[in-house]
Amino acid sequence: MGGESTTRTAPHSGGAGTAKAGGSRIGQRLSGLAVALGLVLFLGGFAWGAFIYRPYTVPTSSMTPTIDAGDRVLAQRVDGDEVRRGDVVVFEDKSWVSNAKVVKRVVAVGGDTVSCCTDGKLTVNGKQIDEPYLPEGSLAEIKDFPTVTVPEGRLFLLGDERQGSLDSTAHLTDAGKGTVSRGAVSARVDAVVWPWKGMLKRPTGFESLGALSRPGPLRTIEVMVVAGMVLVLGGGAYGPIAARVGRARAARPEAAGAR
Repeated sequence: MGGESTTRTAPHSGGAGTAKAGGSRIGQRLSGLAVALGLVLFLGGFAWGAFIYRPYTVPTSSMTPTIDAGDRVLAQRVDGDEVRRGDVVVFEDKSWVSNAKVVKRVVAVGGDTVSCCTDGKLTVNGKQIDEPYLPEGSLAEIKDFPTVTVPEGRLFLLGDERQGSLDSTAHLTDAGKGTVSRGAVSARVDAVVWPWKGMLKRPTGFESLGALSRPGPLRTIEVMVVAGMVLVLGGGAYGPIAARVGRARAARPEAAGAR
């Protein structure tokens, strides 16, 4: 019966050219590996972040515009000996505030001479400091601020909102001349996370006086968490997607050709 053509449907299982439900064995193994690796990165990133960083809510506007009142920050746990000029730090000093953390910017360290102001700029060790983090158009001018030599092992701290900040200039009559012990510092602020402002900019105005602190591992932790989430979602989605593709191929009519 020449010339007759027929159409037959491919078998639903066991036939050549059909996909197994859930994908091939290699695909399943790779997807399982992706999920496992993703979980390690995701959970490891969170665990590392919880060990290295602490969250704080800043209650006042003394660090505006860098940190506004009510902003949530992430601060890396550090020893006071690691603090350098320009760092925004979290510390506790009972002569400033009882039973509360304070967030200010370090502008001078032990042995430095700090004064204000020269042509509207803060002066440290005779050098005028550029401070782009100050409110736009404002000067670093602080009234009644005599020259202070910072004792060794101590820090001189100011708020970025110079006119309204209760900082070292408000404690000049204290025994430490407004300075705070390095040992009072518990953390260094790396980023403002709510509302999101990202990593703090490097205080480059202090570079001429010495090395600056390096940012903490927050960016690396972010990459780990995001990569882990992508791997978990991608690996978990492989099985359902492969199964759907397999069913679609199995249901497709196959031409048998003329016979």
